[in-house]
Amino acid sequence: MAKYMTLLWGSGSPPCWRVMIALEEKNLQGYNQKLLSLEKLEHKSKELLAINPRGQLPTFKHGDNVLSESYAVCFYLESQFKSQGTKLIPDGPAEQALMYQRMFEGLTFYEKLNVRNKEALVTELRLWEGYLQKLGSGSYLAGPSFTLADVVVFPTVGTVFRFGLSPERYPKLGEYHNLLKERPSIRASWPPHWLESPKGLDTLKDI
Repeated sequence: MAKYMTLLWGSGSPPCWRVMIALEEKNLQGYNQKLLSLEKLEHKSKELLAINPRGQLPTFKHGDNVLSESYAVCFYLESQFKSQGTKLIPDGPAEQALMYQRMFEGLTFYEKLNVRNKEALVTELRLWEGYLQKLGSGSYLAGPSFTLADVVVFPTVGTVFRFGLSPERYPKLGEYHNLLKERPSIRASWPPHWLESPKGLDTLKDI
């Protein structure tokens, strides 16, 4: 199936990373992919605008179906390949409700990171720290199973630590980051330019 799929993506983009983690979790390795440079504005090329008029990454194509919203791609992959790879939507109503809640709160988390308002980001980080505290050590975002909530939120968590967030100041987020960064799907999709230069930035070290 993967040979009928194409992903246009950018390195270090959390929305692109979400889709790549989902593809790995659903055992859909071997898809066609093209890494585009956001700096060179390659995502505004005629080729991409022809299938995605917003000119955004990721852009995902499966046969004739084109999706360019990362959450939509993740839901689509889970729905179309339900019985393959990791089951990403739990059956239990409580875990499913928490998964959906955290998934969509993940959009706010990502937004707060992009807006770069220090106070708003600190408030947001404390909120997630509290969620993980409540769930206890070794938990994923919606409970004992890895779900779509982790697929979509981990790239934001990975990014805040890449930008120097202190695991001492946010120990639960630090523990969650350490738990997930060794997961095969996350290791396989780790942003290539992060691998080339493992030392991150210190933008968020005082947050």
